[in-house]
Amino acid sequence: MKKTLVALAVLAAGSAQAGIELYNQDKVTVNMTGDVEVVYLQGTTDGDEFKQEIQDADFGFDTRYAVNDDLQIGAYWEFSGDGGQADTGDVYMAFYSQAAGSIKFGKTATALDDAGIGGDYQFGINSFFNNGTPFSGDEAIRYDIDKGTFYGTVAFLQDKNGNNGLGKDGTFFDAKLGARVADFDFTGFVGKAKFKTDATTVKVDGCPVGGAAGVCTPEVKNVAAVDADETLYALEARYAGVENLNLAIGYYSMDGDAKDFGVEEKTDTFGLAADYTISAVTLGAGYSRSSSDLADTDDVNNWYANAAYSLAPSTVAYAEVGGNDADNSQTGVAIGLKAEF
Repeated sequence: MKKTLVALAVLAAGSAQAGIELYNQDKVTVNMTGDVEVVYLQGTTDGDEFKQEIQDADFGFDTRYAVNDDLQIGAYWEFSGDGGQADTGDVYMAFYSQAAGSIKFGKTATALDDAGIGGDYQFGINSFFNNGTPFSGDEAIRYDIDKGTFYGTVAFLQDKNGNNGLGKDGTFFDAKLGARVADFDFTGFVGKAKFKTDATTVKVDGCPVGGAAGVCTPEVKNVAAVDADETLYALEARYAGVENLNLAIGYYSMDGDAKDFGVEEKTDTFGLAADYTISAVTLGAGYSRSSSDLADTDDVNNWYANAAYSLAPSTVAYAEVGGNDADNSQTGVAIGLKAEF
């Protein structure tokens, strides 16, 4: 019998961050999670060459202590080696309650990080997601609740440490609200980013201000204050009422001057996606169209098609092609392996 989306959501919530259990004793659990993705990729910019990239190389430890039958206190630490650069990924403390939801404090993703339709690997909708507004970072607070039929997320991000690209006085707030009805899943997102920095001066060419005469000539560059904002909206609908078939539609809107400080721009993107599973093979395709209100700016059509083969649980090999009709573009090609636990 086909499971409804509500039943699947309850099942997924119970297994979230499951990973590999390392320890379970005296009300303490420690699970290890991770994912690895290696891909040979030719990008969509004209002239891009076929090359290997390590796009995911992460592992993390999820430790939780049961206070009572409902409440857990936990800590999560992730190591990231994406692109061959070692760094920490998500790092946060959290409270988990089956009745009241979960709240996290630290470095983690915000609500809009969950947005996006389709089963693309490399060439999906990007006009909405590559615009400078951070959907994750330090100094984050995120609250989630999922009651099966209804679910939601609220998150806040500041940048006092200067690691999120918002500026010392910049902030980002976003939220998600969704409903599952039979074979449908509807989700709405909203976000508001504020980029704000004071005017300052910076030293250039590595020459210290007040350097010794005859050694170098100090050069100081004035950097103007930044005061920009961006408002984001997204609406998504998914349908899984036909066995092995998933359909999705999405609308995404950005309005503000975060992309080019001082230049107001409104961008709208409409997307469609579908995938169909035959035994261990999943075939997927998607299309999106983005338009901007800037003068002399053409609409951009994006597309992708892929095939993935399940080699083992949570391990797939995939091939994908994609492209767009923007100037100086070419058809992109990707062949990759992806595993997670």
